[in-house]
Amino acid sequence: MSRARTALLGALALIAAGSGAAAAVPADVDAVDAVPCTVDYKVQNQWDTGFTAAVTVTNNGAAKSSWAVKWSYAGNQKVTSGWNAKISQSGTAVTAANESYNGTLGSGSSTSFGFNASYSGTNALPTAFTLDGVTCNVDDGSGGGGTDPDPSGKVDNPYAGAKVYVNPEWSAKAAAETGGSRISNQPTGVWLDRIAAINGSSTSMGLRAHLDAALAQKGSGEEVVQLVVYDLPGRDCAALASNGELGPTEIDKYKTQFIDPIAAILSDSKYAALRIVTTIEIDSLPNLVTNTGSRATATPACDTMLANGNYVKGVGYALAKLGAIPNVYNYIDAGHHGWLGWDDNFGPSATLFKQAATSEGATVGDVHGFITNTANYSALKENNFTINDSVNGTSVRQSKWVDWNRYVDELSYAQAFRNQLVSVGFNSGIGMLIDTSRNGWGGTARPTGPGATTSVDTYVDGGRYDRRIHMGNWCNQSGAGLGERPQSAPATGIDAYVWMKPPGESDGSSSAIANDEGKGFDRMCDPTYTGNARNGNSLSGALPNAPLSGHWFSAQFQELMKNAYPAL
Repeated sequence: MSRARTALLGALALIAAGSGAAAAVPADVDAVDAVPCTVDYKVQNQWDTGFTAAVTVTNNGAAKSSWAVKWSYAGNQKVTSGWNAKISQSGTAVTAANESYNGTLGSGSSTSFGFNASYSGTNALPTAFTLDGVTCNVDDGSGGGGTDPDPSGKVDNPYAGAKVYVNPEWSAKAAAETGGSRISNQPTGVWLDRIAAINGSSTSMGLRAHLDAALAQKGSGEEVVQLVVYDLPGRDCAALASNGELGPTEIDKYKTQFIDPIAAILSDSKYAALRIVTTIEIDSLPNLVTNTGSRATATPACDTMLANGNYVKGVGYALAKLGAIPNVYNYIDAGHHGWLGWDDNFGPSATLFKQAATSEGATVGDVHGFITNTANYSALKENNFTINDSVNGTSVRQSKWVDWNRYVDELSYAQAFRNQLVSVGFNSGIGMLIDTSRNGWGGTARPTGPGATTSVDTYVDGGRYDRRIHMGNWCNQSGAGLGERPQSAPATGIDAYVWMKPPGESDGSSSAIANDEGKGFDRMCDPTYTGNARNGNSLSGALPNAPLSGHWFSAQFQELMKNAYPAL
């Protein structure tokens, strides 16, 4: 995915195979208007035995209600999986046809799909493509006139071609668990959730200690370090378990005692060779959309934060200070599909994010992307039903589970929300991260096919992978499993699947526990709680005997491993 693309087609020779993108263009730039279609084929990630590719096709002819793109390989490439298209292969010939939800392709419109493939030897690029039998020109996706470099010097996708930091503190806790060595080498986020976390203590690593450890892990290759920047004034105004140390009005303390010291450390030239990914203030801005005003889910605390503007100011300040550092990549939290996927939340959220990203000296250029599902449980991809299905004339959207949401899983939501963010003024090359640390939903309860068509509810409930009682449940969920392992560029528009929330760290305590971390007791973490408006007055689905948020919860870790999908 290009961070800043231009559609200009120049008189370029075919780029040498293996460069990561293919280009075949007309000799006369003026002939572009007559080109019936263009194809951008880009290798996003490549390793010894396989690669991930993203393809964007633009239709310059008459509008279509269905489409098929075809090409052939010169080598032994074999497509193994794909997304946003039905991809088949016969010998070296590949066909990618539309899915039911993306068949419409208007004149001048584009559509994108992607796939994983295997190969050996040389991964030569395709040289010719057709759209419904008509030969297309191929847009340049690798430089040489097709891609403008990011003026900040940042790479397009920080995860591409890089290792990701394994937190030795989390790794040791995971390895100490029975069976934990199977995942203890996975990269996870480092949470800076209070001022004291910056310097650390005799029992916990501070920010510099983590960065030093990352340099030691780096070797001669590239290394990503994942940080969660999480200490806003009046933090998490709709949930008590993750309340923070700063009061609603302490924006100046947030700036000078939290963000400024972090920025000073990250600016140290000692760490210039690291790619530092910052997840900016989870569960903050979305609350201003969904939990304020006249909504049934509103809270006085969220109304206060909307009125005083300190969430917006805090996020803007963090983006400006951290975004100015050449090797820092800011990703703003964008909730999840079960939070912002409804029509009345989707657009307003993107608009609010733009407001925050242009406040306190920040610009959209300080935003490298967005992250969804951080510390949540929403399934990555529901394969047994789609938003377009109906049962006996009743839309899936009318089921109790979907409840008129526009999306049924995180991947479709993240890709669509990315487009919405671009439409309100964010850079067209922004990338998305999806936290898959706890959304696997495997084990014996995982459905193997659609539910019964007795009603729309039996159809959805019988087929959905996400086994929560209600998608509003967020605390230490029973039955949850590890999701897709961290990986770079797994789907169109997605920079990486990440484990930003370290598996095994509690979401909140099951009962009130005195502490000096500013963390309260939220009944959503109590397995006996019968709910509120935000979860449809349903049982919480939480595991019992949980410790404070962020503290190690062995029972949850074992649950996540047992129900992992893909299985361990």
